[in-house]
Amino acid sequence: MKKILTLILCLVLCWAPVSVCAFAAEDDEIFTEEQIAYYENLGLQGTTVNVYNWGEYISDGSEGSMDVVSEFERLTGATVNYTNFESNENMYSKLAGGGVSYDVIVPSDYMIERLIDENMLLEIDWNNVPNRSLIAPQYQNLFYDPDQKYSLCYNVGTTALIYNTQLVDEVPTSWNVLWDEQYKGKVLMFNNSRDAFAIAQALLGQDFNTTNESDWNAAAELLAEQRDKVNPVYVMDEVFNLMESGEYAFATYYAGDYALMNENNPDLAYAFPEEGVNIFYDAFCIPTCTQNKRGAEAFINFMHEPQVALENAEYIYYASPNLSVINNEEHSLHGNEAVYPAEMPKGQYFGNLPQNILELQADLWTKVKSGRLSTSSAADEKKIYIEFAAVLGIAVLCVAAKLIYDAKKKKFEDLSDVYGKNDYRS
Repeated sequence: MKKILTLILCLVLCWAPVSVCAFAAEDDEIFTEEQIAYYENLGLQGTTVNVYNWGEYISDGSEGSMDVVSEFERLTGATVNYTNFESNENMYSKLAGGGVSYDVIVPSDYMIERLIDENMLLEIDWNNVPNRSLIAPQYQNLFYDPDQKYSLCYNVGTTALIYNTQLVDEVPTSWNVLWDEQYKGKVLMFNNSRDAFAIAQALLGQDFNTTNESDWNAAAELLAEQRDKVNPVYVMDEVFNLMESGEYAFATYYAGDYALMNENNPDLAYAFPEEGVNIFYDAFCIPTCTQNKRGAEAFINFMHEPQVALENAEYIYYASPNLSVINNEEHSLHGNEAVYPAEMPKGQYFGNLPQNILELQADLWTKVKSGRLSTSSAADEKKIYIEFAAVLGIAVLCVAAKLIYDAKKKKFEDLSDVYGKNDYRS
């Protein structure tokens, strides 16, 4: 038995190096010799690149996909510290709070504009990002970075109304279904203020970038009404498991993520409501807190290598701005209307907002979620005011009546005195 085990062990040990080398050879076939040499010669060995990205937003090696981070580490010799955020606002708070060091971040358009305005981004050296040339012209020099100094587009998308065909009989055409009381407890709502407010603003016909405080108050009141009527669950990445479970009727989320959910639950469908959606861009940026700018630029460039861009697009189901993906007819999402609509739906972009509006928005959102801005509580408060006014009115009438009575009584007494004196004289 020992001889047999020894023989087996020897065979395993002899086969292992061959297997490892074969795997490495297959792995190297992903990239050209020129690509491999380029990243090996960057001198990033032993350095760390801190990447801060959305959840579920990169090909990670699961389900047979490319592990993009591992491939970058293998080619460069650098170590990637990869962490996630759930919303632009969470990401901003982390950066603004200080005490952190990120080299690559992936904010959305309006947040990029804000970070530029607040001097929180570094200019990218495009000599170190040659793959910028692979980005389609319509996705360069965009409104939030018109001179393209600070960002390189990663993905393009829209918000959408995702619904469960087993729980919803008709194709929804309006955001107002999210206020329908028959779906109480069955609605998943954005757990970030900007996207949530945009839905209410669309219903009210507002500009998503309005600086009129009364507009934001009106939108907040509508969101408070929704909270009272349907008690929505506020989620972000949790939306995947919850919608795929089939327990919820509606979810507000991003069209690219719908395509992924639909693969796991074919009963899910999507709609672009007639009032309009948010059209957004997410892009790679380098924050001023970076400690490895060269590594950051290398990572950004790597993310737009044709092989990597395709793997990411296949995995995360978002529209890539990379020409090698757009023109690839074998791309599994080529022609997918949810991801690459032939005609963009009616929509608006988010722009940066002035500080007073940002503070108002944050305050109103906190009140909406906590129930402090509630239509029912407002009605109760109004009722209290009416009752108080009624009681106060009655009290005033009583006091007035008493004063009138006392005045008349005094007048009567005075007259009595006069008549009494006259009688005495007579």
